[in-house]
Amino acid sequence: MSFDDLGLPPPLQRAIAEEGYEEPTPVQAEAIPVVRAGRDLLAAAQTGTGKTAAFALPILERLMATANSSFSPARHPVRALVLLPTRELAMQVEESFRTYGRHVPLVRSTAVYGGVDMEPQTRALRNGVEILVATPGRLLDHLGQRNTGLAQVEVLVLDEADRMLDMGFLPDIQRILALLPARRQNLLFSATFSDEIRRLAGRLLHEPARVEVAPRNTAAETVRQLVIPVDRDRKEELLAHLVRRYDLRQALVFTRTKIAARRLAAWLDRQGIAAEAIHSDRSQAERTRALAAFKNGDVLLLVATDVAARGLDIEELPHVINFELPFDPQDYIHRIGRTGRAGLTGDAISLVCIDEADLLRGVQRLLRRAIPWRVEEGFVPERDAQPRPLRGPGSAVGVRSGGRLPARAAARR
Repeated sequence: MSFDDLGLPPPLQRAIAEEGYEEPTPVQAEAIPVVRAGRDLLAAAQTGTGKTAAFALPILERLMATANSSFSPARHPVRALVLLPTRELAMQVEESFRTYGRHVPLVRSTAVYGGVDMEPQTRALRNGVEILVATPGRLLDHLGQRNTGLAQVEVLVLDEADRMLDMGFLPDIQRILALLPARRQNLLFSATFSDEIRRLAGRLLHEPARVEVAPRNTAAETVRQLVIPVDRDRKEELLAHLVRRYDLRQALVFTRTKIAARRLAAWLDRQGIAAEAIHSDRSQAERTRALAAFKNGDVLLLVATDVAARGLDIEELPHVINFELPFDPQDYIHRIGRTGRAGLTGDAISLVCIDEADLLRGVQRLLRRAIPWRVEEGFVPERDAQPRPLRGPGSAVGVRSGGRLPARAAARR
């Protein structure tokens, strides 16, 4: 199937072609016809599957049909509302609307999110926008100040719905739902169909079509996973060694806490490895600058917590490194899903000490298979400190030393 087969209008086809897209991803091919038909949708798709275009393109098509050139804000009410869990994701989704809608100038969009001054957002809202991309808390702030209204919303999108529930946004979402018209189209996108998501969908959606691109609790097949056992107090040295020996560039490094992220980025900088930390204590301007420096290559490693990295959209990210394994195995799936996206391959490397043996077993139980592992030369952990991978059908055999990093990293040597 090509994008031509989807029958989108010429202004959208032109923008798609200019972005170099020829064939829709599976979620786009399945979801776009459903959204164009006006049906409610329940879609399971991870970040990186192209799900933003799956709702942005048909929403733009719907709104452009009745767009007008009036300068009156009253003629530009909010008609499509997209709710997301983080400000980074809100910025990226709104940018996607602008990209796909670059030849639809009469349809306005803006994003509102916390951590920044409300005044510029207020001006944009009071000038009138058809597409509003928002985090729940900041949207409620603007609604409380009557900077915008939701009485004419025709389409509601809940994106990354599972993460919004995890972050405690359900009460805010319920307050927002109470302000929306009863007759509207509802689109719910989630990385997984958890029990909570199914309950929310049951209350929100009316006879929805279902699209499930990513099976529940699975990692993308395009991600090559590797565990490297190491003593707890040598993790920083091992990370620096891997970066230098295998010329690792543009790697997203995960820690469990913002304190650990800050300390690790500072330590790497002192070793001459350009690194930036991204976490909730940094201002929006600082986070934006750090992400821009990472994308353009001025920074080699971006050290992040799970909350800060959720929703980051970094095209062709080659490496994810788990400096610390997460307490929740599901977060491991979300972490490594940052790489190996849009059909590309990527590497996910986990530095695991004896304290994390149970966490590793939890991840492997979720994956229902063992992760290949090997010991890096010069970093052989103490005999009693090596986490033992799961054994069983298809489990990997550890390599003492002299092994290789995944193919992409080895090719950079």
